[in-house]
Amino acid sequence: MGCLLSEVFDTRSIKLDLDGKTKEMAFIELIESIAVLNPECDCRDIIEAIKKREEKMNTGICSGVAIPRAYCRGIGNMAGAIGVSKEGIDYGAPDSKPVHVIFLLALSENVKENHLHVLNQIFNLAHSEAFPLIKSAKNAQDIHSILSRTYQGGRSTI
Repeated sequence: MGCLLSEVFDTRSIKLDLDGKTKEMAFIELIESIAVLNPECDCRDIIEAIKKREEKMNTGICSGVAIPRAYCRGIGNMAGAIGVSKEGIDYGAPDSKPVHVIFLLALSENVKENHLHVLNQIFNLAHSEAFPLIKSAKNAQDIHSILSRTYQGGRSTI
């Protein structure tokens, strides 16, 4: 049994107009929003873990979506942040297209199974009719509402 996306991503960690123009700058911006909600975590540890993960394999999946993730100390379970870039970020994704939505995950070591469920939900969401609504959302609550309608099987009821 996995987590609902609306439980992983808090409205306070959803950024609609990322300031960062590079993936590293976007990572820092998103990790800072996770740290506000999880003050016990260390931003430097998370950014280093994310960078190491990206060196192993680029986390741009397709359709303008990236899911950077890493296991980190100081995270109770799973914490996420979403960043939307209207103009797109050169992410070095396999399809060579810019990334418009980043779903960043900071994970504790004890959530490996739930982590796979969450990745599946995000992947399915990125290929659903709900994804354009995320890209064009006017506020964080709109995105959170979309996530609330995405169930464990990854299907949206939109």
